[in-house]
Amino acid sequence: VIGVQWVSLVTENLLGHPFIVQRRQCQVFNASNRYHLHPLSLLPSILHLHKRQGITTLWKGVGSCVLVRGMSLAMDDIISKITGWPKEVNSRTAPKRFGQHILLTCISIGVIVPFYAASLVETVQSDIASEKPGLFDVFREGSIRLIYWSSPKKGRMLPAWALIGPSVSLGITKYLFNLVIRGVSSRIMRSRVTILQTKHEDKFRNDILEHQNAEIYANLIAMLTTEVIFYPFETILHRLQLQGTRTIIDNLDNGYAVVPILTNYQGVVDCYHTTKFSEGIFGLYKGFGAMILQYVTHLTVLKLAKWIVSKIGETLSNRPPSKIVQYYNTDGDIGNSSPSISSAELEVNSIGGSSLD
Repeated sequence: VIGVQWVSLVTENLLGHPFIVQRRQCQVFNASNRYHLHPLSLLPSILHLHKRQGITTLWKGVGSCVLVRGMSLAMDDIISKITGWPKEVNSRTAPKRFGQHILLTCISIGVIVPFYAASLVETVQSDIASEKPGLFDVFREGSIRLIYWSSPKKGRMLPAWALIGPSVSLGITKYLFNLVIRGVSSRIMRSRVTILQTKHEDKFRNDILEHQNAEIYANLIAMLTTEVIFYPFETILHRLQLQGTRTIIDNLDNGYAVVPILTNYQGVVDCYHTTKFSEGIFGLYKGFGAMILQYVTHLTVLKLAKWIVSKIGETLSNRPPSKIVQYYNTDGDIGNSSPSISSAELEVNSIGGSSLD
């Protein structure tokens, strides 16, 4: 199970990054003609980008994304040590402690917002039309946004205070929604495992393994449901964070050209109305096909990892005990007077060892 959890973590943060890049580029491209609401329309553009710019263009900004996630975890830890508020909660957490945890999460999200916006720029900007950022440029750009709190350095860029409110609101709402869905999904998955165990007792020998697998899938269900529900709000937030950064992105209508992002939104409400008026309601769902590809890939990798782990477990469980193999050493020297054993006896001993376990 540790192996499956590790694979899930790597898939979420690394293998799924190319789809996050395409998804964000579609979200911020307000002048696009193709919305890429399903995966099939996005695949030709991905192939064209790969041929023209190489495979690395699909992983641009991965370093800054990992750094921002690390900053978020570090910020949670620092705030928790200073205030004594809990970093994690469960169903047995007292209401007061739960409220402290929510406050900790809000502060952490608010501090990280400028650095997340800087990471967003690195993720969507075109490699052939922009300078490649350094590994720690995200800290410099994020700090500049934080320093220029009320008067941004560039013309149309929104000030940090105008971004922190919507970002914290969306972040904490998504977090709470994810907690609820994950709790419900976990109970349903655990009940399903228990029912299957009663019907097929011979197929579910490891209760801990099955319940931990259920937790992994419950977490995936919660992530997918949350992303689908809050996708339009994320589109609005990304457009506000990118505004005024003079970013040039790849044109995903064809995958060949590059285009600048020029917007002049006054805030969340103005961005919503402008997008709905000029692009229609589906303009808020641009790049939805990339998210479908992301979670299809995630589920496929999880299924494959679970199958490999189960096969390894079956192979190890069917091996005879090591003491028996050493005692009946059929590969030993001819001169040694080690007793011989027939295949039938070895099979009986293996079955007996398994039953004792």
